[in-house]
Amino acid sequence: MSTERPGFALPLLLLAGFQRLVDALHEELAERGHPEARPMHGFALQAVGAGTTAAELGRRLGVTKQAAAKTIAALEAAGYVERGADPVDARRIVVRPTTRGRDLLARSAEIFDELRARWVGELGEDTVRTMEDALGRVTSGPRLDAPSWFTR
Repeated sequence: MSTERPGFALPLLLLAGFQRLVDALHEELAERGHPEARPMHGFALQAVGAGTTAAELGRRLGVTKQAAAKTIAALEAAGYVERGADPVDARRIVVRPTTRGRDLLARSAEIFDELRARWVGELGEDTVRTMEDALGRVTSGPRLDAPSWFTR
């Protein structure tokens, strides 16, 4: 009997780990004042940065300007971003994170640290660090356009 694992197991396990972490993140965010937060919100807020336009957000996320506008509308409805005139060019509308949006990102970072600590408690520091180091060697790091990648 072969102990070799099928090639498809690795991406499914990586996806399952990602889903487990993101689901746990959103459970915690809901308890800490952000029940409306969705996985796409984190990617979008990271891409908004200090401020951006809908067209630039679309490029950063790898989606159309129309999809970016829809994402902005959802973020705005949740209170995570606000729109305003560009101080350099009043014709341009710039999207900026609100205090609530910055709070979401800060709480997300704290919770991810807590979730990592849970994994360390379950698997050990050496195992978690080995996983992180190994993934760092074979990847180029995270991409903000990950949500659009699933729809290609």
